[in-house]
Amino acid sequence: MPRTIGGISSALRGSRRAQFFAELLEAQQGPELDSVLTAWWGRAMLDTDPERDRMRAAAEAETLSTTSMDEILRRRQDRGVPGSTGRTSE
Repeated sequence: MPRTIGGISSALRGSRRAQFFAELLEAQQGPELDSVLTAWWGRAMLDTDPERDRMRAAAEAETLSTTSMDEILRRRQDRGVPGSTGRTSE
């Protein structure tokens, strides 16, 4: 999806599009406008995910499969991925 006003607005669902335009119209050109576009681009990406409704329902039902950071780091270490010790100073 293009990271443009048109791309973002066409991907948003329902009332979220109106919220996007309201924030967009209030933002000043520069970092504030960039911030609005970045935040809403992420939301629009989630709105276009075909698994979104299923994942949300699973999260609300507390049946969504999760993985801890410790487990992710262990898997990365097992695969020999550089920088996967979990330490910040490697």
